[in-house]
Formats: sequence, C-alpha cells, structure tokens
Amino acid sequence: MHGGERTRSAGGADGGDGGDGGDAAAGRRGGAVRAPAAPAPGGRRAAAATAGGPAAPGPVGPGGAGFTYSESDEEKRRGVRRMKTTAAALLLLVALGYALTTWADHAGAGAWAGYVAAACEAGMVGALADWFAVTALFRRPLGLPIPHTAIIPTKKDQLGVSLGEFVGENFLSSDVVRARLRKVGIGSRLGAWLAEPEHADRVTAELATALRGALTVLRDSDVQAVVGEAVTRRAGAQEIAPGLGKMLERIVADGGHRRAVDLVCVRAHDWLVEHGDSVMDAVQGGAPGWTPRFVDRRVGERVYRELLRFVTEMRDMPEHPARGAVDRFLHDFASDLKADKDTRARVERLKADALARSEVQDLIASAWSAVRAMIVAAAEDERSELRLRVRASLLSLGRRMSTEPRLREKVDGWVEGAAVYVVTTYRDEITSLITDTVASWDAEHTSRKIEAHIGRDLQFIRINGTVVGSLAGLVIYAVTQGVGG
Repeated sequence: MHGGERTRSAGGADGGDGGDGGDAAAGRRGGAVRAPAAPAPGGRRAAAATAGGPAAPGPVGPGGAGFTYSESDEEKRRGVRRMKTTAAALLLLVALGYALTTWADHAGAGAWAGYVAAACEAGMVGALADWFAVTALFRRPLGLPIPHTAIIPTKKDQLGVSLGEFVGENFLSSDVVRARLRKVGIGSRLGAWLAEPEHADRVTAELATALRGALTVLRDSDVQAVVGEAVTRRAGAQEIAPGLGKMLERIVADGGHRRAVDLVCVRAHDWLVEHGDSVMDAVQGGAPGWTPRFVDRRVGERVYRELLRFVTEMRDMPEHPARGAVDRFLHDFASDLKADKDTRARVERLKADALARSEVQDLIASAWSAVRAMIVAAAEDERSELRLRVRASLLSLGRRMSTEPRLREKVDGWVEGAAVYVVTTYRDEITSLITDTVASWDAEHTSRKIEAHIGRDLQFIRINGTVVGSLAGLVIYAVTQGVGG
C-alpha cells in the first residue's frame, strides 16, 4: 500500500484497509469534514467539501429520497475509523511478531520462537480473512471484482425487498397486531385516562376546536343546498296526511283542541264587541233596496245581538252544542286524513305547493345559518350546555371503561378490528414504503450509513479473528510438535 493511494470500483470498493479503510471521501483535511462523494455521469465522482462540519440534513439527502446523513452519523464514522486503526495496528503487530520470531527461530533462539511465530502467522491469517469478510460487506476488497463482495451496495434493492417482506410477514400480520394490542390493553388505559377531569377537559377542547374548524371549512351555500334538497326530498317522499290524522285524533281525544276553541271564542267575542257598528252596517248593506231603512237597521241590530249571544254562550258554556259540533268535525277530519283517499290526496297537493314556494325553500336554507351559529357559539363557550354534556359524557365513558370489563372488551375489539383491517388492507402499501425508500437510496451512501452504524462492532470481528487465529495457530503448532516429537 503506497501513501494512502486508493482505487474504487463501481460499488465503492476501497483499495486497502490501513487505518481508515476506505474513508478517504469522508476524511478530514484541515478540520473540514468531506461529504460523501455523489455519483456523477460516466462513473466519475466529485468530492464536495463542507467547511466546519457536515451540512444539516434535509428532507431529501444526497443519497436519495428520505436519506439523511447527520452529525451523529459522522461521529459514528469517526468511531469506526478508530476501531479500524486498532484492528490494523493489531494486524501489523502480529506481522512484526511473525517476522521477528521467524528470524529468531532461524538464528537458533530456541523452541519458543517457533511457537510464537506459529501463533503470529495464524493471527495474520485470521486478521486478513476477517478483514476480507468485513470489507466485502461494504465494498470490493482491494478494488478487485471478486464475486459475492460489495454485498450491501450490489444487493441493496434485494435487501430492501427482503426487509419489506420480513416486516409484512412478522409485524403486519393480523395475529401479531391482535396479540400486541390485547397485551397493551387500550380500553383499560383509555378509560383510566378519560376518567381524569383534566384529560376530559382537554379532549372536549380539542373536539370543540375540530368542530369549529369543520364548520369554518364548510361553505354555507353548499350546506344550505344540501339541507334544502334533503328536507324537500324527504318531505316529498313521506306522506304526511296519516301522521297528521293520528296526531289530530290524539289531540281531540285528550281535549287539547279546547284551548284553541276557547281562544277563538274569546277573540271573536271581543272583536264583535269592538266592531258592532261594522257588523250592523254590513248586514244593512246586504238588504234589498226596496226595504225601508228602519227595517234594515232593526234586522242588522237583531242579527248582531244574536251573533254576539251565540259567541258569548259558546265562550262561557263548555258543553255548548257548537263546541260538540267542532269536536265531531275534528274527529271526522282526523279519520278522513288517515283513511279517505281524496282528503289525503288534497293534503299531498297542498304539501307539494307549499314546498315549491320560494319562501319555504328560503326558510329551510336559512335554518342552517341559525344552527351553525348556535353550534359555533356553544363550542366556543366553555360553560355551554354542549361542552358540559360532552365533558360529562367523556368522564362517564372513562369510568365505565375502567370498571366494566364488557365495555373494555368491546373497545379493545373495535380497536383490534380497525388495526387489523388497516394492516391487512394496506400491507402492500406499508411494506412498499420500505422497499421503495431503500430502492431510492444511492448504493454508496447507503453502504456508508450502514457502516457508520454497525462498522465499529464489525471491527471487533477482525480483532477477535486475530486473537482467535493466534490461539488456534499456537494450539495446532503445539499439537504438531507434540505428535512429531
């Protein structure tokens, strides 16, 4: 290896291990941290240096959609470089030990030199083998196109697909979701949470905010059109005569109409008393022209007195025959509304004519504005009946969920069913988020990020390989010497 000169393959292979093992693109020069090289057309790479440290991660990093390389990742890479230096130093140590003990053995230093040389030789083999294995995960060792190397860069997409399938099969299955949610006990926790007054207040306030937001988003003209169309369609499709007949029949049976009759009689009596002259003039004006005036006046006075007497008696006598006639008329009319086809048809025509009038449509449409204003005012007022009832309902629900096992089981069943429906219906979309995201990452940047997170532990494999190899070589050499002796 000369002077740190390195060659890279298309998969990002490093030409040597050394102390930094292929980290030249991220090495430090005068305190500046070099950003990972981005691929350029034709396989060329340009190193973009950022003075003073790596740039803040953005939503889309240079490695692809959703890829970020943070200061924490850079710190991990520095730890990886330190462990690489340690592993390489250990390799150099056993290599130096092998050279010295081999020379000593040839110089006749004694049997111990052979044992140490064997241990150092096996340690070098173990160190080099594990260096090759660890390096092959992330790049091609020495830049050579050796099969089954640079596994992560070349198999990135397959790893993403395998990861997505693994998550889908082992984490997004209905059994796993149900078991996990059942273990969590959402119904019990939610009940205990809602039973706290401050939590109920918080939920009530959030619901009020959401309600105000929803009412603000809705356009009054659209809602009014929908409400008007719905009311008109429902009223037009529903025959109202039988319902009116039943209601009128109950009113008559309970005597509820008598107050209306009393009011009419009182108002009629008062009107006759106040407008007596008008009544007599109307009677006189309808008399034949050939009758004398005094006769017309006497007839008018007599008609007025009889009319006033009739209305007064009807007002003062609950059992007056005219009241009975009104009762029979209303009873018969109620029966006709329920059973008589002609009466029902006339009522339907009146209903259709009323609904078609613009005044009625405007009244129906304007009802939404009144209802909306009422709901918004109630939602904004913390002491309104609406918010107080919602708060009381939430507290009651929380207490019931905390004390009633059947209700908790229902809530848990609803939550489990909803979660299972989501994961089974949208499993492919969820797992594709993993596979598509991994596929969008740049192979070299992905390799660097993974190495930053697990590379330090992998360097212990090299150290362990050196130590275990040395011990194994020592044992093998000792057994060989023992058998040969």
